[in-house]
Amino acid sequence: MSFEPGSLPDLLPLYYRRLFPFGPYGRWLRYGGVPKSYFENREFSFTLRDDIYVRYQSFSNPQELEREIQKTNPYKIDIGAVYSHRPNQHNTVHMGAFQAQEKELVFDIDMTDYDDVRRCCSSADICPKCWTLMTIAIRIIDRALTEDFGIRHRLWVYSGRRGVHCWVCDDGVRKWSSTLRSAVVEYLTLVKGGEDTIKKVTLGDTIHPFISESLSIVEKYFEDYALVGQDILGSRESWDKVLALLPEHILFFNKKCNSIQHWEHLRKKMEKYRGSSKKVSYAEKEIMLQYCFPRLDINVSKGVNHLLKSPFSVHPKTGRVSVPIDLKKVDEFDPFAVPTISRLCHELDTINHDENEAEENEREPEGPRRSRDYKKTSLAPYVRVFEEFLEEMDNFRKGELLRISDSKRDF
Repeated sequence: MSFEPGSLPDLLPLYYRRLFPFGPYGRWLRYGGVPKSYFENREFSFTLRDDIYVRYQSFSNPQELEREIQKTNPYKIDIGAVYSHRPNQHNTVHMGAFQAQEKELVFDIDMTDYDDVRRCCSSADICPKCWTLMTIAIRIIDRALTEDFGIRHRLWVYSGRRGVHCWVCDDGVRKWSSTLRSAVVEYLTLVKGGEDTIKKVTLGDTIHPFISESLSIVEKYFEDYALVGQDILGSRESWDKVLALLPEHILFFNKKCNSIQHWEHLRKKMEKYRGSSKKVSYAEKEIMLQYCFPRLDINVSKGVNHLLKSPFSVHPKTGRVSVPIDLKKVDEFDPFAVPTISRLCHELDTINHDENEAEENEREPEGPRRSRDYKKTSLAPYVRVFEEFLEEMDNFRKGELLRISDSKRDF
């Protein structure tokens, strides 16, 4: 069912009243084992109709947040930091005392940052061919977070249009300083330079294990994505772009060859030059990384007070819901299959309620009825991914409490 942006004011009240998963959402942001003020001091910002932007919203509990969202029906919800004081009272606090203290470590990966290496689309447009870049990004960043940094709780979310976000929710990580966050982003950054920079990946004499691990992931996708999907060596123009990354023209374009054949010829030539030219040694790897390696928005990650779009927000241009991505099925995730608000509301309308069920609904409190509503729509599997993420966090925390309790008993 197609989405019309003009229909958003009519659809949002229904979405927030009957579909938005306020139960698990509040459970997430309350966390466990934190002071009551943790939720109270969290900043939310709402983008309302006609681009009215309201910052420094804060609420005593998730129920109060729910009521305000259902009252204002925001076009977009952003989540910010946990502050030293309640954000809605920031004007009453002495200057300098109002400080961002904690927030999830977040990553924002946007397809527009890959425009120099994708031929199928540009700007805000995406298609299944270039979406592979997001799959590669998730696999590379998520592996590094878990294996290199020992991070456990990562919530990956589709932005609703052209990218993905990651929320790292580990207790210790939420306390990280801006300096520490910047160091992690620097570690995860390999593609450097703006539009005017031709060669954006340069490897040193020794390849770091992180780069080796990342290359092993890129290699699995490179042929299908770059050589077949993007056909990066299929035309003279795209061929010259790749050749510009090499220290010298070591092969000439042959219009009878396709990209796979050209790449094979290129690899053989590079192999031949490898012993005599240091610059050619890593050329093949540098090309693969420049075309496929994740491109992070550094500013989003390093600032503790930086806002990021909330999961389950609706994108006002596409109507798609910003849904969690199942890490067990990253390769299967299809952004075009993500339900739009139009489709969800239509699904609600077509749910056949018999009279008995309708009467039963009237007697039940709002929460259970709403819970059943989203479970009957195509939003259900995405909410389940979110709930599984929360269950894993809860189980880990309970395990840690038991471990601490047992260690105390040992004394």
